[in-house]
Amino acid sequence: MPTTQKSTLDFHQEITNQIIEALEAGVKPWVCPWNTTRSTSLPYNGSTGKPYSGMNIMLLWTASSKRRFSSPTWFTFKQATALGGKVRKGEKGTRIFFYSKVEKKDEQTGEEKTYPVIKTYIVFNADQVDSISSESVLHHSREACDMPFDQFLKSTGADIVENGIKAFYRSSTDQIVLPFRDRFTNFVDFEATALHELTHWTGHKSRCDRKLGNVFGSKDYAQEELVAELGSAFLMAELGISGEVQHESYIANWLTALKNDKRYIFKAASMANKAYSYIMEQVVHSQMDKAA
Repeated sequence: MPTTQKSTLDFHQEITNQIIEALEAGVKPWVCPWNTTRSTSLPYNGSTGKPYSGMNIMLLWTASSKRRFSSPTWFTFKQATALGGKVRKGEKGTRIFFYSKVEKKDEQTGEEKTYPVIKTYIVFNADQVDSISSESVLHHSREACDMPFDQFLKSTGADIVENGIKAFYRSSTDQIVLPFRDRFTNFVDFEATALHELTHWTGHKSRCDRKLGNVFGSKDYAQEELVAELGSAFLMAELGISGEVQHESYIANWLTALKNDKRYIFKAASMANKAYSYIMEQVVHSQMDKAA
């Protein structure tokens, strides 16, 4: 059963400390720990087939990396049992969370107000469970995984040009500029760069409406780069892409922000998930319009 955290601040701090520890060790906890082969690698629930989102993706990726899990499939103890499985004795689960809403009276006005409450629960990787047949597991999949990458980009509706030697999103013209493809060591690095800039593109006021156009080196600039880093990681996992975008220069800024704000990574993960969801919705709608 889900449990309400005794102190929400404690949970945020616990997770933030894990992210800080990983970054200081030179590990990005938002990088998918598996080698992908054009199939989705987002962690998903094997009972519902639904992928996890936002910060939970990183929590499950981090657990998989540390404990060398090979599967993106997860279950609660109850779900595994219902599917005929058995969590092996001594296995330690991974704690993830969701937000629930509670209503309380404002002490001053007497009005009913809604407040978010964080609740945590434990899940187990498929590698920790015996006796579940593959036929009983619901698998997460999207048609986008099998779509040619250029078709995927076109389906987003973004204005993308390939020119020059720099990759950036220009908010003043609402345009993504990517270097010529032959400047990349391989095509997957081109894909990773394109998805990073595509995440920036979602920040426009007509889409996810984030703060853009910040001064290089500022706190807001570093946060937007983290959102793009996370959003592109989610997209790469969804599409089965293993490319990389080098942004080591921002890690010092991120570490400073994480140490000063225990909710920093949660906010960035939430914004990144909204960006990822927006892009996938555009692609799905584009494909539906074509099929109509």
